[in-house]
Amino acid sequence: MDDIKRLMTQEIPRLRRYALTLSSDIGKADDLVQDCLEHAIRKRGQLKKAGSIRAWLFRILYTRFINEEKRHRNSRAHVPIDDAEHLLSVRPQQEVTQNCREIIAAFQKLPDEQRAVLAMTVVEGFSYDEIALTLDVPIGTVRSRLSRARETLRTFYQPDDEEIPATVTSLKRVK
Repeated sequence: MDDIKRLMTQEIPRLRRYALTLSSDIGKADDLVQDCLEHAIRKRGQLKKAGSIRAWLFRILYTRFINEEKRHRNSRAHVPIDDAEHLLSVRPQQEVTQNCREIIAAFQKLPDEQRAVLAMTVVEGFSYDEIALTLDVPIGTVRSRLSRARETLRTFYQPDDEEIPATVTSLKRVK
């Protein structure tokens, strides 16, 4: 039992990074990881059926995220831009920082399923097989979602100049 908790503890940084990728809010990401770990500890008897602890924890986290999104989809508060002016940061002076922000904004516009697959591939380095097992979908679905995510990102993110930053080109073919 202590061994399982130790293995879970080792996955916390990855879980946190993935949760932050999904939710784009540090507080929500931390809550999501905590909910995931609490659920995993309660259901640790199911781990033997699930296979790897990493894939099992990512599946729990993703499922918790999707359920929370469904629950709050209609109850999200919309703040008019005029009322949120004090919340906006000053535009960065560096081009790279601005490009990264634009890419992140485009990334956040992706549907949850596409964003999850893209993050697991690009950020976490999962193979297509691992993603399919983690999300409990066929590998063809993983490839389809990844392809659609890349295409959607290309349409959302259109830099002003002709030169595409390296951060965008790295999204083209990551396996």
